[in-house]
Amino acid sequence: MARGDNRDKQLSAPTEFAAGNGLLDRRLFLQGGMAIGSAMLLSGTDAAAAGETAIDPRPKWMREPGAEFRPYGFPSLHEDEVVRFASPNRVMRNNGASWTPLHLLEGTITPNGLHFERHHNGVPSLDPEQHRLLIHGLVARPLEFFMSDLLRYPLRSQICFLECGGNSNAGWNRIPSTAEAGYFHGLASCSEWTGVPLATLLHEAQPGEGVRWLIAEGADAFAMHVSIPLEKAMGDAMLALYQNGERLRPENGYPLRLILPGWEGVLNVKWLRRLELSDRPAMARNETARYTELLPSGKARIFSFVMEAKSLITSPSSGMVLRQRPGLYQITGLAWSGRGRIRQVDVSADSGKTWAPAELQEPVLPKSFTRFRIPWRWSGAPAVLKSRAVDETGYVQPERKVLLAERGRHGFYHYNAIVNWAVDEQGSVSHVYDDDDQDLGDHPPVDAGWD
Repeated sequence: MARGDNRDKQLSAPTEFAAGNGLLDRRLFLQGGMAIGSAMLLSGTDAAAAGETAIDPRPKWMREPGAEFRPYGFPSLHEDEVVRFASPNRVMRNNGASWTPLHLLEGTITPNGLHFERHHNGVPSLDPEQHRLLIHGLVARPLEFFMSDLLRYPLRSQICFLECGGNSNAGWNRIPSTAEAGYFHGLASCSEWTGVPLATLLHEAQPGEGVRWLIAEGADAFAMHVSIPLEKAMGDAMLALYQNGERLRPENGYPLRLILPGWEGVLNVKWLRRLELSDRPAMARNETARYTELLPSGKARIFSFVMEAKSLITSPSSGMVLRQRPGLYQITGLAWSGRGRIRQVDVSADSGKTWAPAELQEPVLPKSFTRFRIPWRWSGAPAVLKSRAVDETGYVQPERKVLLAERGRHGFYHYNAIVNWAVDEQGSVSHVYDDDDQDLGDHPPVDAGWD
């Protein structure tokens, strides 16, 4: 059989279409037998010839000893483009953010060195031997802990995402962002956090009558402090000491960080030093002047803690090119919800005219990234790809026009609209809107993914 004959036969074989414009059944890849991309099937003679060329002579890395052991591993030099994108504040050098390159990653867990950052006045250099946590306020027993004290408690682990409330906020702009997917939506990451359940320490402190709020403060130069309902603090909140198996890194809150699964990132206070129990919120800057939005009704949206269901196709996505000829591709991405598990992710290749369910990678965990995948046979004609998440509460990720109608034109936070990637005849992918934004009113341009 001639080289590539099997491949062409497989690509032309009948397949089960699940939706319009080439979307295939989500289980197709699991069944096997599909040739993808430029891989070639070789005859016995061709394979022998290729083997001689590939094996003899050997490449140089097979003819010399490899590198020595080192105390801490680093990525390959060939992966040096997989980095965070930093965008510091133009006024304050230490006030800014850096985005996780979601479009360059796979699976659901974000490496510690690529976890997104949001700092208000730089990363403090803390001495863990001197750093302490104080629990005080309306309690019967004020408590103070050294980090060594906390490490004596039984620890638990939970995989969950963190997302900045300002993530994706360029979506409010009338002109679609041209940034790559991770550098547009990458103020979100997912890790395994390990630490002490906050409820354990609060029970020891014995909250008084009338306590409804917990005011958390960090030890950075900004002295970030926010208000958290006591119900959440007594629920799944955690005092994290470890991230993905190792001690927290400085930019992620070393030596102690508050973790509130599913709630906006600003509440997950880094470098935690103080927890004050109170009968009222602090009404701090980052819950009044910031993280508060004017709605079309004239009312202000405040204390909007939960990050609603959201999904994002990470490949193919903005800035990428389908370099192979028209044929079979994998559409993959991430979905998450602050209200629990992702129940379903639907994908469309015809701008939402038809939809097909994607395969969800197991395990599907609550308040965590969920990876989805679906095969797509691209015909070479223009296409618009989009994904739509549904969580276990029944909440459905909205179209952009629906979100704008509900929230108005003064939005900055909690943008979770469906994202559209347009593929042209050359295979180039770009970000587009599928609504006429000119009819939705004017809106001042949003800067970056931070306030």
